[in-house]
Amino acid sequence: MLVVSVRLASFIDNYIFRHHVKPGITGWAQIHGFRGETDVALMEKRIQLDLWYINNWSLWLDLKIMARTCVEVLRGQNAY
Repeated sequence: MLVVSVRLASFIDNYIFRHHVKPGITGWAQIHGFRGETDVALMEKRIQLDLWYINNWSLWLDLKIMARTCVEVLRGQNAY
């Protein structure tokens, strides 16, 4: 039970940390196929990617995300 509680607390802390950054139209997690999942394991991966983006932000990274978003939209597999 303690392991689950520690894991959940870490998950919630990381989830809340994401709110320190303004959301955009797309993001690092979205271009990697993680979009709006409700499964905890998939949400954890999305949060990991979001935190990686926050810690590694650069103008170049944003330009890369915009380019990859265009590619993903044209492919149409994960775009809605």
